[in-house]
Amino acid sequence: MPGQITINLSRPITSARIMNNDPQLKFDKREIGAAGQEQKNLQTEAQKAAFLQACRTLNNVVDRLNQFCAKVFAEHSEKIAKLSVEIARKVLVQKVENGDYEIESIIKETLKNTPGHQDLVVHLNPEDLAHVQKAQKDEVGGIFTGIKFVPDPNIGRAECLLESPKGIIESMINEHLEKIGRALTKAK
Repeated sequence: MPGQITINLSRPITSARIMNNDPQLKFDKREIGAAGQEQKNLQTEAQKAAFLQACRTLNNVVDRLNQFCAKVFAEHSEKIAKLSVEIARKVLVQKVENGDYEIESIIKETLKNTPGHQDLVVHLNPEDLAHVQKAQKDEVGGIFTGIKFVPDPNIGRAECLLESPKGIIESMINEHLEKIGRALTKAK
């Protein structure tokens, strides 16, 4: 039957005592409790050490990844700049082919870079010249007053060449794209 214990002794029992209040027994329990606490403290310290080692390893991995990303970006920044310029070139070529630009705005932007507005000659693609002449007729006392426009088949659509007594200013798509490419390559 469970719960019953049978003990066979070789001699008779001469004395007995209850051990619940024995100070020696309580000391042993405290000693066992202290040893258990010490073992828990050792386990906690081991876990802290493992956690700190994992943190150091992760920080090292992050540093290496950052270095790798910086290296990859530096190695490919020129290629990225060239790719960006080529994408812009294709978009611009498509817009020019579709006539989706305002030659008047391009001329106005070029005029901003011109010192003085006297004796100016603007060379334009013959197709763009027709648009400008119409705008010039519609405009009274505007920015194009006093400017001579001439057709030039060597000038591409959406481009212009401005002659002034101080020099020549070109607004060419390829030159603008090259400037953008250089700026992108220098940017880090």
